[in-house]
Amino acid sequence: MRIVKLTKYLCLLWLLGISIGSHAQKKYELTVQQAVDMAFNNLADVKNAQLDYRIQEEQNKGIEGQLYPQLSGSAGVQYYIQTPKILFPDASQAGIYDVLIKEHLLPDGTQIPTPKLQALSFYQPWNSTFGATLSQLLFQPDVFVGLQARKASLQYAQSNIEQVKEQVKDSAYKKYYAILVAGKQLYFLNESIKRLEKLYHDDSALYANGFAEKLDLDKVQVQLTNLKTTASVVQTGLTLSYAALKFSIGVSQQDTVVLKDSLSIEEVKKDVLNDSVNYSDRPIIRTLDYSKKLSQLDVRRYKLQYLPSVAAQASYAINSMGNKFITDPTTVWLKTSYVGLNVSIPIFDGFQKRANIRQAQLRLQKLNNTYEQVKQGIDLEVLATKESFTNSLLQLDMQERNRELAQKVYNTTKIKFEQGLGSSFEVLQADTEFQTAEANYFNALYNAIVAKISYQKAIGKLP
Repeated sequence: MRIVKLTKYLCLLWLLGISIGSHAQKKYELTVQQAVDMAFNNLADVKNAQLDYRIQEEQNKGIEGQLYPQLSGSAGVQYYIQTPKILFPDASQAGIYDVLIKEHLLPDGTQIPTPKLQALSFYQPWNSTFGATLSQLLFQPDVFVGLQARKASLQYAQSNIEQVKEQVKDSAYKKYYAILVAGKQLYFLNESIKRLEKLYHDDSALYANGFAEKLDLDKVQVQLTNLKTTASVVQTGLTLSYAALKFSIGVSQQDTVVLKDSLSIEEVKKDVLNDSVNYSDRPIIRTLDYSKKLSQLDVRRYKLQYLPSVAAQASYAINSMGNKFITDPTTVWLKTSYVGLNVSIPIFDGFQKRANIRQAQLRLQKLNNTYEQVKQGIDLEVLATKESFTNSLLQLDMQERNRELAQKVYNTTKIKFEQGLGSSFEVLQADTEFQTAEANYFNALYNAIVAKISYQKAIGKLP
């Protein structure tokens, strides 16, 4: 009985595990734009860039907080086991000799003894202090420059987000369309396998009736095996492409992704070339623009440090002293308060400010150099991707025409074979040429898609 119960229990756990596992798996039907949006929501790089933006917002609030009044309170209670003491001369002894000298009652030559010292304390055993201090910053150069930098710092953080998203889009687009191309290629490979299987069946019948040689049958079998091997390789590549897409959009490998978009040659050729290139369309240029603004403000911040800082301050405190705890009625309470203005004037700091200014100016100069180099890099990227895309479109057109011609040749050869006017070898050769033309066509199609995505990214127009 125990074994039966244990078996039922294990089966129940197994079924529960299957249920949980199947429930955890999800199915996503995505267009390419939905895949990009999902990547924006899931990928850690985008999330971290967005968190950097929120961090910058909080930093800006911290700078703003320095302009508000600063209020602090303090409280303290002390009990002296032994009250602090200081040494004073004996006032009574000194007073007696002062009177004798004044009344001329001391004989000449009388030596006045040095007054004795006695320990006196000005403290009570119990002491307490309760107070509050209010300060208001009126002028401090680095704070006010920081306020001016708030907008530029947020723009810089936002441009970083856009820069990360651009990389994410580029990756998601290429992986999405790679799957579409591989799927089309696999479909036509399977169609070719069906054609060769039929040809093998027909040759087998002819061979059985003595109208074909065993060599013809073997040739078809070799080609069919090679084609199935190619289809298996493409299928493996397609599986890996789906895995890569899942990773690039932040989806679990256990989930299922179905692509809703179809592969359209017209879409590849649509709005292909745009000669108007605006540097500001590239997120990296916008990032550098905001970096330059921040560096310019940094130079100004160091220059303004030669100016004084001004702050107003007010304080109120209550002090108590007594022989007993502060709640005793005999405790004496004393109040103090003041208002004031603090001015801090920099005089000499060992040329530190001058060195900081020069460092900030040199950093700004480096940014200007980087800015010009990035612009030159963009010019080269636009030129290279444009030429690559133009050539890819030409190759795509050529391979498309060649594929159509190869298919026409195959169809004609097949008809001749079926009418008894041709051999199976001619059909096999035409089919091989058709397969080669198809492979070249799909390679050209993928290259054109990748080239278009790269070109759109180069000109800052990746949708």
